[in-house]
Amino acid sequence: MPGITLKNVKKSYGAYEAIHHLDLEVADGEFLCLLGPSGCGKTTTLRMIAGLENLSSGELAVGERVVDCPETASFIAPEKRGMGLVFQSYALWPHLTIEQNVEFGLKLRKVAKVERQKCTTDVMQSLGIEQYRARYPSQLSGGQQQRVALARMLAVNPDVLLLDEPLSNLDARLRLEMRAELKRIHDKFSTTIVFVTHDQWEAMTLADTIAVMNEGTLQQLGTPDDIYERPANRFVAEFVGSPPINILEFGGTGELVQEAMRFLAKQHPEIFDIGSVGIRPEAISLVSGKEALATGDFGAPACVAAILPTGGSWIIELETGGTTIFMNTHVAPSVREGDRMWFRVEAHALNVFDTQGDRIRAADDAFSVAAA
Repeated sequence: MPGITLKNVKKSYGAYEAIHHLDLEVADGEFLCLLGPSGCGKTTTLRMIAGLENLSSGELAVGERVVDCPETASFIAPEKRGMGLVFQSYALWPHLTIEQNVEFGLKLRKVAKVERQKCTTDVMQSLGIEQYRARYPSQLSGGQQQRVALARMLAVNPDVLLLDEPLSNLDARLRLEMRAELKRIHDKFSTTIVFVTHDQWEAMTLADTIAVMNEGTLQQLGTPDDIYERPANRFVAEFVGSPPINILEFGGTGELVQEAMRFLAKQHPEIFDIGSVGIRPEAISLVSGKEALATGDFGAPACVAAILPTGGSWIIELETGGTTIFMNTHVAPSVREGDRMWFRVEAHALNVFDTQGDRIRAADDAFSVAAA
């Protein structure tokens, strides 16, 4: 399977530039998620890869073949790129049976009948829809229709599979099932997959690599662990995570902010341009008092303001030094509202950002930055 390379790609609609200087590589056999809020440019990027949108400038290559480059007037038509595209809507033919829908692409390619039937049966069996071959799309559930749409694409054995928010029309349980199905498909077929989503958990659970985008710009490219544990900037830190990351804005007058400033000045005197600190809710724990803090821990007195059960986990609201922060725990809390404790955070769990919102890398690598 080929990889995909975008070099200095821009896409403009008149005066509006939707994609700015995008450099991105998708490795052979990789599962890449384009993640970001609505309007960030992720679907536009996918459509350029598919050939449904032309580049305004830059170069797009699949393997060694340049498929779009305005500077050299190179453009390969979508149907000649060896790609399969699954839309948010399943786009199944309502008057064709499931078997006829799955073999549709093979018929267009004039594949011999015997080979076509074998390929169709194999892919339907792989996706667990072979028993529905004589039914019509209207007789299937949303999850089953999604499997048919995937089967239709996989039947033609595309070099690259492009998925544009294909799970957004499913309910929570079916989304979970289809995530597992997509993971299994990727493991089995080793197809290069580019998956567009605004759902961070889809990206975190499915992708080998995540490309976080915002306002047409690539914010960070990395593994799910990189994106979550070492966000390249505040946008990534605040976009990924539920409950969201706690942000302490420096320059304020709150006691907690002042304590954080003193802590970082002592631990990392080489850092001068601190604008804010982010703390993931699950990185926080409660201890009885200051004496329970380990050497190098950051902590402060806190009052338990609220305990919010979410089913399997608990969100605890803490009032500390004039600031509200939230912690998350999967262990039933022994504290009650109004209890006074100390919270603690290990130094490596502090995400430190400069005044521009970019992650700071400390001299001892405690605040290491992911590739951006």
